[in-house]
Amino acid sequence: MEKTGTPSPHALAMREEKRRQAAEMGIDDAFVSELVDRFYARIQADPLLGPVFAGRIKDWSPHLDQMKRFWRSILFSSGEYLGRPMPVHLGIPGLDKPMFARWLDLFAATLAEIGGGDAAEHVHERARMIANSFLNGISIHNHGQMGLRPGDGFA
Repeated sequence: MEKTGTPSPHALAMREEKRRQAAEMGIDDAFVSELVDRFYARIQADPLLGPVFAGRIKDWSPHLDQMKRFWRSILFSSGEYLGRPMPVHLGIPGLDKPMFARWLDLFAATLAEIGGGDAAEHVHERARMIANSFLNGISIHNHGQMGLRPGDGFA
């Protein structure tokens, strides 16, 4: 990024290429919006994860908008999400592998409902990577060591 905050021509070209590749799989803004809306409806209704979120989110509309920016940034390299999710997750007591496993199960169920074949697999792979990253970050913060050994993560 240049000092002005404007992405370089190379960065813009890379973003456009990532967006093109996603679009070829059927991943576009509408896909992301539907995914986030359906997924977080599942989260809110879930007996394990619903209370965790309910204790932290009072107004869902801004959270959903933020999650849409997050997922567009992940899937398109849009650069529009500027948050820091790790500190938020570090502040959640008891956040552990079974909770992330449930999160991934709900994510997979949402993708299966939406459909999309390659798109669903691509997006789910990104979700698995995020879950593994958060688990390791939480473990390093809490215990000073990686929480997942090679092969221990979500596959």
